[in-house]
Amino acid sequence: MLKQRKIWIVLAAGTGLSALLIGTFLPIEKLKDASHQAIGLGSNSTKPESVGSPSTIVSPLIAQSPNQRAATLKATAQKSTVSLERNRARYLLASDLIAQGQGDKAIESLKGLEKDYPVLSAQVLLKRAQAYEVAGKQSETTATWQELVKQYPNDPAAAEALFFLGKSNPKYWDQAIEKFPAHPRSVEIAQLRLKKNPNQLALLMLIVNHATNSEGYTGVLNKITEKFAPQLQPKDWEAIAFGYWENQVYDKGAFAYARAPQTAVNAYRAARGLHLSGKPGGEDRYRQVVQQFPNSPEAGLALTRLAALAEQPQLAIAYLDQVIQHFPDRAPAALVEKSKQLDKLNSSKFATQVRQLVLTQYANTDAAAEMRWAYAQERAKAGDFRLAKQWAEPILNNNPDSEIAAQAGFWVGKWTEKLGKSDEAKAIYQKVLAQHSDSYYAWRSASRLGWNVGDFNSVRSLNPAVNKPATRPELVSGSPVLKELYQLGQDRDAWTHWQIEFQGRMAPTMAEQFTDGVMRLGVGDNLDGIFMVSNLSDRDKPEEKEQYRSLKQQSAYWQALYPFPYLQEIENWSQQQQLNPLLVTALIRQESRFESKIKSSVGATGLMQVMPDTATFIASNIKLKQFKLDDPNDNIRLGTWYLDHTHLEYNNNSMLAVASYNAGPGAVGGWLSKAKTQDTDEFVEMIPYDETKGYVKSVFGNYWNYLRLYNPEISKQISKVSSEHPKDS
Repeated sequence: MLKQRKIWIVLAAGTGLSALLIGTFLPIEKLKDASHQAIGLGSNSTKPESVGSPSTIVSPLIAQSPNQRAATLKATAQKSTVSLERNRARYLLASDLIAQGQGDKAIESLKGLEKDYPVLSAQVLLKRAQAYEVAGKQSETTATWQELVKQYPNDPAAAEALFFLGKSNPKYWDQAIEKFPAHPRSVEIAQLRLKKNPNQLALLMLIVNHATNSEGYTGVLNKITEKFAPQLQPKDWEAIAFGYWENQVYDKGAFAYARAPQTAVNAYRAARGLHLSGKPGGEDRYRQVVQQFPNSPEAGLALTRLAALAEQPQLAIAYLDQVIQHFPDRAPAALVEKSKQLDKLNSSKFATQVRQLVLTQYANTDAAAEMRWAYAQERAKAGDFRLAKQWAEPILNNNPDSEIAAQAGFWVGKWTEKLGKSDEAKAIYQKVLAQHSDSYYAWRSASRLGWNVGDFNSVRSLNPAVNKPATRPELVSGSPVLKELYQLGQDRDAWTHWQIEFQGRMAPTMAEQFTDGVMRLGVGDNLDGIFMVSNLSDRDKPEEKEQYRSLKQQSAYWQALYPFPYLQEIENWSQQQQLNPLLVTALIRQESRFESKIKSSVGATGLMQVMPDTATFIASNIKLKQFKLDDPNDNIRLGTWYLDHTHLEYNNNSMLAVASYNAGPGAVGGWLSKAKTQDTDEFVEMIPYDETKGYVKSVFGNYWNYLRLYNPEISKQISKVSSEHPKDS
């Protein structure tokens, strides 16, 4: 029913986002200013009443509708003593009134506010101009826009003023483009002018640099490279290459990177782009990277690529030996690959020696963990659980940061149970929860320990309590203006402001990337927002890894990674179908990352990625005459009906129901008929479709994270055993 959705590839090489460099395709899961703060300090560094931090009265109102919060805002705004709460209430009340078309009342709420509320003084003038416009007072509107440009010429709010003033005087549009090229209004100006004269290179390059996700973007790139190539400078080619890369046009990206400034990263991408697109010349370019930048991390990657592309084992081993000798961080993985090449040459003795070297000299590496895990699985398959445990147990102790540590730890617990050592098994499950509290295997461990988290056969019927945070956490990066707009829930204005502050698009800092993700979530760009936040874990520099560990201690990180869009619709239709609403939320997060308009290559549409034919079938069953698959309410209604249907097919086993939702009932029925185990955990590991196996683990991993973050009982329980759990959740 629901096949693979839009695929995102990590886009930066040499910035710590290493998944692309190693060729890993990531399922949908896809930032500067003087006041920039180090990541990990934001939410704890400011007093509660300071600008940019949550407040006690106004902040809890952000999630409410304008009508719901109007009375409280009015009462707070009318207080006689000037305070941050009063200023916030006046500003937010005025914003609501403008949106409701009540310009005169908004003007009154804003009167003199710029003096009392200096952090948003420019924004106050912006709102006043908007209020005058809504009230139909054109002369006052123009005068206020002019005042804003005069008093705050360098504030991003001035770009809005320049845009509106430029409608009657083009010189203002020229100023906007010159001073604020990254502002969405400047992009809009460029697009309007290009409609009249499409051959303006400067405006085309503005689109290239600042509108990567705009409609027709790759067409702009093509136009520039076809018509203006002789006029382009190396930096222009770099921007064009990055644009192609962002949009996964790798062959043209490679062409552009070859003409960009020849850094190690750009040279590597020129090679990798040809490789990914299947075009010739990739191997030669990999060799050029090694020759031109022999000591760079990209040279190590290039040698690894060359080894993988080599047709002869001897040549592959020669490349791998260079990696082992010159790039110690890649040596363990290169040694494992070398052992495989030796096997091809029937040199089993030397292959064994190489593997032993990995297990002894590189015992704490991912390569050693993966080798141990492979041996453990072989022994478990043969029924030797004692030896399987012996091989796998060191992974949890020696390789806690390995991607397979949680999986290995959980199965050590299961095998220990099979050996009749229940107390020891419980200690192992608790260790998995302590060290890998956000993993799918933490949920499986909690279930084995008897926590009230549900199992595959019971999770459907649970209805966990959910406590959403009453206030927003403080941003970890950005100016005081940006932080204050975010605290007021002025997400569109915050996003616009952020476009000027975010200077590191090609190589963002950790704090910038996280802030960009949060800003995207605020304006409903959930797919890219979650992508930006989730890929912080891929950073590989020591200082970045430390920053990531610090960030994981903050609830802001987890709330961004597991947001709650469409909660009302999810709860409503989950209740109608007697489904656990957190399970539905978890499935939607995996299916669409909460993008209501997304459509797969095979036609699956919307939040729950419902196929049109399936939707028609469901609609006929529930007597629904009209529906739109990209409407969130309709999509969740149809999707939850189908999820209930798959549950009923498999006697309310949620694992089989979720697998069926992804692969179809025919496939799951076939797997069941051939299954050689009654153990549900073993069945999951034996699912023959890698996509479905990963899908099942991801959905239930999502479910577990929503549960541990937002359910008071489980959050309290996990905080007692795991230092990773955010203390302010």
